[in-house]
Amino acid sequence: MTHTIQPSTIDTIIFACEAGMGSSLMSVNSLKKKLKKSNVTTVKVIHKPAREIPEGAQLVIVHTGLANVARKQAPAAVILTFNHFLNDPVFDKLVNAFVTDSLIEDMAGASS
Repeated sequence: MTHTIQPSTIDTIIFACEAGMGSSLMSVNSLKKKLKKSNVTTVKVIHKPAREIPEGAQLVIVHTGLANVARKQAPAAVILTFNHFLNDPVFDKLVNAFVTDSLIEDMAGASS
């Protein structure tokens, strides 16, 4: 069974990274701008190291190379993975899901 979540039930997106600096911070700011431009104001984006993802996280965005770490930290979360820190298609798909309230599907093999 595929692990999914309805955007209307999400209050926080965790953007996880390796160390918390550089490229991932630019991605966080870019995602925040995209959400704001699309008038999505019901969710906040928080930047965290992958090893500090809260256990109760609902939605985590993480570089593909850190997907296993994110899954271990937050086994019940929907995990979205990306390959490119800027302009990866996953960011636009995520914003569109919030705009249309379409299900967001796990990309990292949920263990539910």
